[in-house]
Amino acid sequence: MKSKTNNSTAQLIGIKAFSRNGIATERGDELVFFSLKPTNISVLSPVNISIKVKKLMELLSAQPDIEICCLDDQECFDGNKEYLAKRIEREPNPKLRELLEKDRRFLDDVQIQMSTARQFMFIVRIRNESVEQSFATLNRIHQAITSQGFDARRCTPDEIKRFLTLYFLRQ
Repeated sequence: MKSKTNNSTAQLIGIKAFSRNGIATERGDELVFFSLKPTNISVLSPVNISIKVKKLMELLSAQPDIEICCLDDQECFDGNKEYLAKRIEREPNPKLRELLEKDRRFLDDVQIQMSTARQFMFIVRIRNESVEQSFATLNRIHQAITSQGFDARRCTPDEIKRFLTLYFLRQ
């Protein structure tokens, strides 16, 4: 007889609960997310791009516990576009086909506009620290991030949920 388990998504990926600073994991760690405001490097000179890369290298050398995650900050339009393509093929009314085609082109335009949208996160794993120690650690790390010229702030639980949703939709 097969045993039936009712695991939640949170349990499957090792999330115990939302903590004061981020996510408490089943292993006892706490993951704290810092959202970065991205820099549009397409308008920077090669020298300034090199400086940005150097600053990131310095940050990661000084703070080796920082993990980086980047993903497209957009919803997936493929399902909607496939539906519209099939609907256009089956639609006998030329006026409705025209409207459906306009909808498909609109989705293409929106997707193109959003294709350059990226969301960057620094993730810090806190292990075996008291509330006071973790507060001091997170302040020190935030200071290190901003001193290297990166615009970062700690994420709220809703922002973390949205980020995880986008992350797991892409997997």
